[in-house]
Parts: sequence; structure tokens; C-alpha cells
Amino acid sequence: MTISKDPNYLHGPQERIGILLVNLGSPEAPTPKALKKYLAEFLWDPRVVEIPRAIWWLVLHGFILRKRPAESAKLYQRVWTDQGSPLIATSMKQAQLIEKQLQKQIRGNILVDVAMRYGKPSITKGLRGLRKAGARRLLILPLYPQYSSTTTASVFDAVTEELRNWRWLPDMRFINSYHDNPGYINALAKSILRHWDALDRKPEVLLFSFHGIPKRYFENGDPYFCHCQKTARLVAEKLLLKDFQWRVVFQSRFGKEEWLQPYTDVTLKQLAHNGVKSVDIICPGFAADCLETLEEINMENREIFINRGGQEFTYIPALNDDAEHIQVLCDLIQQHSFGWPETMPKWDAGQQAVEANKTREKAIKMGSKA
Repeated sequence: MTISKDPNYLHGPQERIGILLVNLGSPEAPTPKALKKYLAEFLWDPRVVEIPRAIWWLVLHGFILRKRPAESAKLYQRVWTDQGSPLIATSMKQAQLIEKQLQKQIRGNILVDVAMRYGKPSITKGLRGLRKAGARRLLILPLYPQYSSTTTASVFDAVTEELRNWRWLPDMRFINSYHDNPGYINALAKSILRHWDALDRKPEVLLFSFHGIPKRYFENGDPYFCHCQKTARLVAEKLLLKDFQWRVVFQSRFGKEEWLQPYTDVTLKQLAHNGVKSVDIICPGFAADCLETLEEINMENREIFINRGGQEFTYIPALNDDAEHIQVLCDLIQQHSFGWPETMPKWDAGQQAVEANKTREKAIKMGSKA
């Protein structure tokens, strides 16, 4: 371990709160080369794949990274936009809107940046950028509403791995889930109602599709399955749905071992086989649309349902940069930053600048260089 030599402590700086939003990530381009680099980082994370490293290294480099990058590149090409990765483009918009809104809600100096757990922009770059900009208090918000060791805990690992090399540590808070936050639940329910109003109909079945994890992880204590169930139940209650009108399903399984069930694709086959003609799907675990929602759900799973006799399939988009979603995240951030100087009613940026300048002058007189 090498402790940073950066002079990250200054006397009398204009202190700020730094907010780092973190999402999963995306390859830099929809090409096999970029996918190989991205998947190598993603799938090597021991939080994601809990297999002894020596064995997994052989499987990953001997088989998966030889074939999967080319296959995944074709899928990414189906959703790639002029702005690049949909996930990253939306995340950037979210950060800009959240910073603008927080500056209205909180009188203090607030900086908001976005990072990806895998790929670019990296967590390391995000943290160092906030530090350079004067952030002396950090709030980390992983954009995973439902906690899982494979996602939220992995973000914590990456953040602390960077911070352990800093000589001067900031105050830090970490939001580990918001799966039952009332604002989040209301935003999901309203999103669904807007789509039903636009279509002038309700589906026979509403599916809440969440990204899967190996069942073994849940059995070993990961609360993710329970968080997903609670999110869906609270939204269904808000919509006054009866039990037969909605279901929780899990998508994106990988490998041969059993993952959380029921599986999304299998459920769609069963529904079509049983005569269900209309299905809507929403993916509450994704704060921004990405490959798993735009391609896997809205393309692949749509084809599965329609090809087996289904007639109407509607994907209800993620909350993305919807104004209500932005407000939910701002309120969440404000709640978790409560008590920090910048959030207090009497905090005055102008007065703080004056006091900071006085502190700096005194320190320099006593021999400080900065």
C-alpha cells in the first residue's frame, strides 16, 4: 500500500459535500475488444463470482473471454446510441440534474459526479475529482435500490480500496439500499400508471423483473431476494393489484448453477402457454435503462412472449432522468447528509468563505505553505 503524496489538506479551503453516484458500468464501445476488457474486470470481481480464484481464472480466461465478448458485442450494438452507452449517457444526465436540484434544496456547496463500478468513468477518478474540487465530506450512492453483496458491497470495496491510499480521509457516508423508500415506491407506481393511462388499458399480468443472483448467495445470507419482493409488494399494494395480477421474476442468469427463481423468460413462456395475451414488465432494480432492460427484456423476452402466442407486451422504462426520480434521489441524499454543515439552515456560503480566508492567513503566518 502506498499512501498518497497529494497535498489534499489545505488550510481554510472552500469546503464542499461531494456526492458520487455509482452504477454498474458499460464497455467503452460495442466491440469484442472493448467487451473483453470490460468483462474481464466485471467477472473477476470476487463479489460477483464466488468461486476459488485459481479455478475461476482458468474458466474465465480459458473459455468465457474467448467466446462471450463477440456475442455480447452484438447485443450492445442493438442498443448503442449516438451518445454511446445508454446507461452512461443517462447516468450523466442524472448527475447533472441532481446537482442542480440539490443546489436549490441545500444552501451549501454541493458537487455531484458519477462513476461506474466497472469501466469508465472509474470510481477512482470520481473520488479524486471530488477531492480536487474541495469535497471534504463524501456521500456514496450506489444506484442499486435493492442491496446485494454482488453490487452494493462491491461498490463499497472499490471506494475503500481507493480511500485506503489517501493520507487525509474525508467524512464519508454510504447509502446501502432504498428498496422500500416511500418516494421510490411512489415514483415506480406513478410510472406504471402513466403507461397504463397512455395505453388506455391494464395488462392481464404485471411482471416485476429483477436481475438475478445465484440462489447460493441468497442462502448464504444476501438479502437481495427479500428486498426485491418487498419493493414489488409495496408497488402492487399502491396500485391496488390482486395477487394474480402481478409476479416477481428474475432475469440475466449466467452459468449452469441455479439462480433465483422464477426466471423471467420461463415465466413468459408459461404465461403465453396458459393463454395470457397481455403482459407488462417493469425492472425496478435498474435506475437507468441499459442492455439488460433495452435488449434482454424489450427485445429478447418480447420475442419469447409474442412467438408463443402472446399479443401485447409492454416494457415500462426505468425511472431514468424522470423529474420525480431525480427528486427521490435528491431527497435520499439530503436525508443521509443531514447534520453536515452545508445542510444546516444557518449555513452561509459567503460567511464561510470569509472565515476560510482568515484561517488560511493565520496558518500562513504560522509557517504553513498553504
